[in-house]
This record gives sequence, C-alpha cells and structure tokens, in this order.
Amino acid sequence: MTVREVEHDITIDAPAAEVYRLIAEVENWPRIFPPTVHVDHVEKGEREERIRIWATANGEAKNWTSRRTLDPQALRITFRQEVPAAPVARMGGTWVVEALDAGRCRVRLLHDYRAVDDDPEKLAWIDRAVDRNSRSELDALKANVELATGSAELTLSFEDSVTINGSAKDVYDFINEAQHWKQRLPHVARVDLREETPGLQILRMDTVTKDGSSHTTESVRVCFPHHRIAYKQTTLPALMTLHTGYWHLVEDADGVTTATSQHTVVLNAGNIPAILGADADVRDASEFLRNALGTNSRTTLGYAREYAEKARP
Repeated sequence: MTVREVEHDITIDAPAAEVYRLIAEVENWPRIFPPTVHVDHVEKGEREERIRIWATANGEAKNWTSRRTLDPQALRITFRQEVPAAPVARMGGTWVVEALDAGRCRVRLLHDYRAVDDDPEKLAWIDRAVDRNSRSELDALKANVELATGSAELTLSFEDSVTINGSAKDVYDFINEAQHWKQRLPHVARVDLREETPGLQILRMDTVTKDGSSHTTESVRVCFPHHRIAYKQTTLPALMTLHTGYWHLVEDADGVTTATSQHTVVLNAGNIPAILGADADVRDASEFLRNALGTNSRTTLGYAREYAEKARP
C-alpha cells in the first residue's frame, strides 16, 4: 500500500487566530478557496463535525464528506474523507496555524492519501490535484486575509425574489434543466450542460447582456431537489474575480412558491477602466454588475414563473 504524505505552507501577514477562524468557518469556503463550490454541515458539534464538500479537481467536479476535529487552542484542524471520490482511496490531513508574531503566521497544510488499487497513474493524478488545489487554497487564503480591509468595497451581494403561483418542483425543473435554456431564455446564446454525477453539473454558456455584449461563463452547480441550486463560476467575465450564488425555492401550503436568486461578486478593480471607461470607478462597476446579473436572473425567474404556472393543474 502506497501512502503519499505531502506538505504545503505559506506565510500570512495576519493574526493566527483570525486565520484559524476563516479556515474553521466552512460556510465561506466558496468565497475563499478557488476549487470549492459549496460546503454544508451534515453534523456539527463543538469540536467534531461532518461536512460535505463539492469542489473541482483538475477540471473535474467532485464531492465528498469529511470528518473534522477542531482544536482552537492549538490552532489545528484535522480532517478525513469518509468515502473519497475515485480515484482517491484515502485522503486526510491537517491544517496547522503557527503564530510567528502578533500580526503574522505560518499556515501548514498537510495531506496523506493513496490511490484506488495503488495505481501509479491514479496516484499521479491525485498528486497533481492536491498540489494545484493546496497552492491555490493557500494563496487565496493569504490574499483574502491580507486584503480583508480593502476588499469590502469590492464585494457585492444581492438577491431578487418573485412569487410564483406554481410548485417549487416545476420552478426547480426549469432552472435545473439548463440544457434547454437556449430555447427558453432570450439572453442565452449557447449552452452546454454536463452532469456525469447526478446533482453535480458543469454549465458552460454564452449570455448576452442588455447592451448587446456577449460573454462566456462556466459554472459548477450543486443541485438539491427541489429547493436549492448553488453554483460557482469557474470561468469569469473580466470584471469579476469571484462569482458565487444560488437559486432558492420555498413553497407554501397553498402551492405558491417564492423563488430567490442570490449573487455574491468580487470586482476585478484593475479591469474597470478597460471595460467601463477611464472615468469609471468601483461604484460604477458595482451598479453595472448589479444591473446586468440582476436583469438576467429576473428574466430567468420570469420565464420559470411562466413555465411553472402553465404546469399547475
């Protein structure tokens, strides 16, 4: 049995306790770590928890459940995947945060793993995935912590809701079946949907904004029938460095559904002048994205409402 043990580390100009907190709070991982699409708690205790993670690895979407043990005094978090996704046969490790001084720390990310059937090619695939993801996770952790004071104005979160006289299932089906969006939605020019694992989708599409410009995006979507679809864009327009969101559906006792579209965006400040003009600033970019993303979402919800209300008996 071949067990690989590897370590990655990075120095962060931030207090150790603050860095530990960001790692411990898994709900925010999609915003902090590039490979992570969605995380939720299966079980949660004071020091022990089970979490389910959806993430990309070497361009493929994977999901798994891990057990974590949190030690806030020692600033350590150990983790172990319960049922690893092939080609991984075993995967675990430890986050270790070490204070260097009051405002600086070292973060070590340790992994131990082995491949299914101890296959050398599969092990090499895991080596590449762990190395790429560990480096990107640590770089993103450093950037998010160190830029926390300046990133607030670059972060935009908003939601839009509509009331639909139809079932949550029918609304969910419309949003879930994105392969039909080119025929169903006027702002979608091209669409490609892959779903090799049920409920885990890779959606690539070309969308047209109100001003006539077109852009290509790719998202990984995690689907929870029939009430929620969470997503993270992995190919972004030039004006964004992050875009996560979800569709959330709540049906009341009368069969009326409240459908909500939520977006969280981090602006790419360096690209604002090239895209919106030399005089444009962060506020202009925020308004532009709020209008563009909100318009597309409201349009999608409008057509979903039409679809669900026609389907109602």
